[in-house]
Amino acid sequence: MQKNTFQRKYFRTPFSADYWHQAFSELKDTRSLVFAALILALRIAMKPLKIPIAADVNITFGFVVNAFGSMVYGPVVALLSGAISDTLGYLVAPSGVYFFPFIILEMAGSLIFALFLYSTDITPVRLILSKFCVNLFVNILLTEPIMVRYYELFFTSAYQPFVWVRIVKNIVMLPIEGVILMIVFRTMIPALSRAGFRVTGKMDLDYTKKHIILLITLFVIGAASMTGYIIYDYNNKSFSASYTAAERLEKNRQMNEWVTEQQPNLKADETVTIIESARSTVGSGEMTYDLAIYRIDSKKFEEKRAEAEAAAAAGKEGAKPYNLDTLNGYSKSKAAKDDALIRIGTGTAVTDKSTIRNDDGKKEYSVGERIRLDISMTWNEENNP
Repeated sequence: MQKNTFQRKYFRTPFSADYWHQAFSELKDTRSLVFAALILALRIAMKPLKIPIAADVNITFGFVVNAFGSMVYGPVVALLSGAISDTLGYLVAPSGVYFFPFIILEMAGSLIFALFLYSTDITPVRLILSKFCVNLFVNILLTEPIMVRYYELFFTSAYQPFVWVRIVKNIVMLPIEGVILMIVFRTMIPALSRAGFRVTGKMDLDYTKKHIILLITLFVIGAASMTGYIIYDYNNKSFSASYTAAERLEKNRQMNEWVTEQQPNLKADETVTIIESARSTVGSGEMTYDLAIYRIDSKKFEEKRAEAEAAAAAGKEGAKPYNLDTLNGYSKSKAAKDDALIRIGTGTAVTDKSTIRNDDGKKEYSVGERIRLDISMTWNEENNP
């Protein structure tokens, strides 16, 4: 059996030039590359093996293989392996739409495992902390913006409802995943040594009370972080960002009806009211809507409607209707860009926070009973000829 081409050194931390020189040297070692290829094949084979608990939120077991391989061949090969694993994994077992930024998640998870486990002591504390960092920084913090963008590009619904499921899953599963890592490493490292691979550093995987305390502590920290994040996110997010097209149209029309009722000089069919944000706070029974009020420029509106009808009649690809429903269904950014709309005022509507069930049974916030409506109008010759 071919021997390794260089002698690995022991490092307490990855913060040294020698550590990274050795990690890059793994790219020249035949045995490391062959082992990386075997781990890569096993990771790809395990990708379809998952327990779904929500859309794009699953319980998987590939992290065990990833951690074990990263321990052997280090962070540089781990980064390459993660990149290849994401691409080949999709080609072998496609799931959803391919989205290149997912490669970042695979690479980041592999890198974290390698930084904790490569050429150093293998202990329960390192295994637990490595999985904790993967769950927190990769599976929660890094995954959320990527998944939000993924849903914006390829789906009509928002990803927001699944964020909490992902957070809870990663916190609840941490103790179980930590124990799984210790069991697998305790079993496989001796077999790895018998195959000729020498893991630098000592292996001390005896499970003691302090490790149970560490798992409980990290679970509490994770749960507290999750609670704080949920409260902060709920208090600062705009619920309007997750509206479907049908919801946005319905709610904008409702607000427009209220605005024109209060302003007798405005006509409903000549005015468009757009919900720019919908905010609430934890424990509050109210929803606050920030509104932008527009007057329809009839001349430009008719021109753009005629252009849309001509494009549809000509069978032009991507032609879309342009009518009052189009304007009333706008989001904040789309309304601001349409030159057929002239902004004439702002408003704030406060309602009670009622909910309904949509056709899919999903719970949604509806426009509740109006509590207060404050409007600030700007009248001048330009916007009110």
